[in-house]
Amino acid sequence: MSEAPDESEPWLLVCDIDDTLTGNREDLRKLWQALKKRRKTLKLALNSSRPWQSVDETISTYFPEDFEPEAIITGLGTEIRLRGAWLDSWQKQFKEWPDRRVRKLVTDMGYTAHSSAYQTCGKASFEVAGIDAVHSVLNALTDQDIPFRSVHSGTSDLDILAPGAGKDTAMMHLAGILEVAASHTIAAGDSGNDLALFNAAGKAIAVGNARSELIAAMPTEKSFHAKAPHAAGVMEGLIEFGLLTKEEC
Repeated sequence: MSEAPDESEPWLLVCDIDDTLTGNREDLRKLWQALKKRRKTLKLALNSSRPWQSVDETISTYFPEDFEPEAIITGLGTEIRLRGAWLDSWQKQFKEWPDRRVRKLVTDMGYTAHSSAYQTCGKASFEVAGIDAVHSVLNALTDQDIPFRSVHSGTSDLDILAPGAGKDTAMMHLAGILEVAASHTIAAGDSGNDLALFNAAGKAIAVGNARSELIAAMPTEKSFHAKAPHAAGVMEGLIEFGLLTKEEC
């Protein structure tokens, strides 16, 4: 899969956080040191299903002190900050989506909503175990003529999103603002809620500890499954794609 990349145009690396970048602080530090040297040609964005407050706490307590990504996408693609500033052009599209109505409908069906810290404008998250239960929730939303996208990951995490939201659409919106071609986007992740991101990106890296739900469904023609876990796996993938060298890592 390794080939000389086109470095005449910038690249955008979009990384999931939990169990992708977290897991080994020393490897995260090495990855960040390597990426800092490539900032002009390889831009870094974080992309998490968690809302911004939770992500900021992780960055402040776990990441290197000088860590400063180009952008942070949170709330499963419902929130974007670019160089610390909110992209209101993105978030405003979700203000009219009936997230409170979705939460009431699903909780009235007997399913538990995740804590309020994990809810955003444009995303409603629940604990729904089993594919039959998931289908019943989605059918109920459809019957109520509520427009939505859904992501089911792990054993019981069900996220209901506004139609325009998602890790993938947020990444492409950010790439457009940064003037990065879709073919020059690289996604890195570990779980099923990263699948849409993998499908949309030009290239993808599944870290060595990635869940089987992602490995089984990811687009094999453009995806690399690293042997190393966590941040070391991201470095391994970037080396495989020719965007970092072993010497830099």
